[in-house]
Amino acid sequence: MTASAPRSILPPLTAEEQAHSLSLAAHIGDALAAAGGWLSFERFMELALYAPGLGYYSAGSAKLGEGGDFVTAPEVSDLFSRCIARQCAAVLAHTGGEILELGAGTGRMAAALLGELAAHGVLPERYAILEVSADLAGRQRERLARLPQALRERVVWLERLPEEPVHGVLLANEVADALPCRRFRCEAQGVSELGVVRDDVRGDPVTATATFAFRERAVAADASLTCDLDEILAGLPEPLSPGYTSEVCPRIAPWIGALGASLARGLLLLCDYGLPRRHYYHPQRVSGTLRCHYKQRAHDDPYINLGVQDITAWVDFTRVADAALAAGLEVSGFATQAAFLLGLGVEGLVAEAGAGIERTRLAGEARRLIMPEEMGEAFKMMALSRDLDIPLAGFALQDLRHLL
Repeated sequence: MTASAPRSILPPLTAEEQAHSLSLAAHIGDALAAAGGWLSFERFMELALYAPGLGYYSAGSAKLGEGGDFVTAPEVSDLFSRCIARQCAAVLAHTGGEILELGAGTGRMAAALLGELAAHGVLPERYAILEVSADLAGRQRERLARLPQALRERVVWLERLPEEPVHGVLLANEVADALPCRRFRCEAQGVSELGVVRDDVRGDPVTATATFAFRERAVAADASLTCDLDEILAGLPEPLSPGYTSEVCPRIAPWIGALGASLARGLLLLCDYGLPRRHYYHPQRVSGTLRCHYKQRAHDDPYINLGVQDITAWVDFTRVADAALAAGLEVSGFATQAAFLLGLGVEGLVAEAGAGIERTRLAGEARRLIMPEEMGEAFKMMALSRDLDIPLAGFALQDLRHLL
């Protein structure tokens, strides 16, 4: 994660990006007009990310790596994927079956996982990838085509979750943060929901949304949001002050429910940046966790650069745990990324490189993955399981009390 950048220092859009962003803004404008002039932020975020052919994840822009908008742990180092592979190997040795990766990025984690699992002699029957981005699916196919044939032949791409529940491992690395969320603000007289209206007078020649500009507007919270917030607020040690703004993601429960229904036996492993509820809705976190990512810079304005920037919100892992229990899954582990990697021997993987440049490089990558000021603390790992009675080495240093 990077600190939020002022809009004024964001790189300018190219002419192609501006044209694309204008097209998506017009599409959102049509949806807003059809809805009567106000869209929930949840619907706005859904269109901005997933509108067919226009949304950030549906269109063909580079997203990951140095030339993209953000970097994920598998792109930082194969050490992350090799540790994931060790955890998968332990599960597959017990359950057999397959691995299903949700949102496989550039395919780098899949390639590293298959290589490491082959070295351990515990390959999945197949490695399935469910990818919503045509651009990323193309990059995955190109990368995985370079694998040895015995590994390459195990990889398949799916358009939807499998109809028959699988045995094995489901992986979701930085997927939950991109689920569209609702935004709310605490007021003296109650809670309001934040949504989106047109703001055509807000011209900005630097952005592509000058003709179709949008701004925030609050309305009274409806019954479903009020119910969600009553449950959240009841579990906090103190009330939230007027003006407090944050997010709630009602799509977590059906998403976890669908994944749970797709898992006959084995492990669902989640990695994302997020917090247990009491820390997520901390009184000092007055502006919430919503962040946008564009060209390796994070900022907090979701209404610019439409279709060419990512929009995310941190994950309330207490909500995930509650959803898992409701879906008949067991919460088998919760740990920081640092604790997870250390439990799976990331230090030993660095030491195996011996001395010299390679070990120095791996040590630097490991520090980025585990240091608190880098990715080690902000990112969390959660293990949800069904009929899996084995120790999980990645969660040997966990403390589930943090989820309460």
